[in-house]
Amino acid sequence: MNHKPVVVGIDGSPAAEVAVKWAALEAASLHTGLQLLYAVPTPASASLAGDTVYHAVMLARGVEPAVATDTRIENGTPSAVLVKASGEAAVVVIGSRGLGVMIGALVGATGLDLAANARCPVVVVRPDLGSLAGIRVVIGYDGSRAGDTALDFGLDYARRHDLAVRVVAAQPEGSELHQITEAELSDAVRTRGGHEAELIQITGHPAEQILRLSADASLIVLGARGRGGFAGMLIGSVSQTVLHHADCPVAVIPAAATGG
Repeated sequence: MNHKPVVVGIDGSPAAEVAVKWAALEAASLHTGLQLLYAVPTPASASLAGDTVYHAVMLARGVEPAVATDTRIENGTPSAVLVKASGEAAVVVIGSRGLGVMIGALVGATGLDLAANARCPVVVVRPDLGSLAGIRVVIGYDGSRAGDTALDFGLDYARRHDLAVRVVAAQPEGSELHQITEAELSDAVRTRGGHEAELIQITGHPAEQILRLSADASLIVLGARGRGGFAGMLIGSVSQTVLHHADCPVAVIPAAATGG
């Protein structure tokens, strides 16, 4: 039993509704509770909270009736409220578009703040995902601490959801910095029990390679900051490319969630 809840940011947008459904399924898989969190940045917006929260509760219960669902309405900016909640969360889930935190999540300032400071993994769900019937988890690995945490998270998710695993070490062309050897990649995955995982080493643009190898993915997992191919993943064009074009949810491991 995981005693930390799955926390999902809600705001009434279509993106948040899809995020609530994803979060409810994940809470059930983790055998933990679900916390619906509504941030109220101004007193004027408080009047909108009631109906939005009620609708989100009904949505979650419709997906997973047995999951204990808690609701919280807190004053503050969405990023500050969600960062605070992340300290006691198994994972924080947000939509990629919508109101407040959902606007350009993990691309704009609010999302970047959450990605940099959240103390647990952050999952970004697009509002237009359609079917979630992917067959594998794709994990970007670069040998960094964030990459190791991404491996742990991705392998655990795959086990719980009975999915295949594909681990990708992408090396930018012309770069020899921190190149991951075949032995290092294999050791990192096998010591975590990923004996059936598919291991791929590729030279090229990391975002392009991740997207190309994720067409049938249920989840993409990346370290927020790493080295080599995945350095600056959340603050440059690589992250924006993955988040804008991935056909599945994307999990990022913030620096503060790696214990370092």
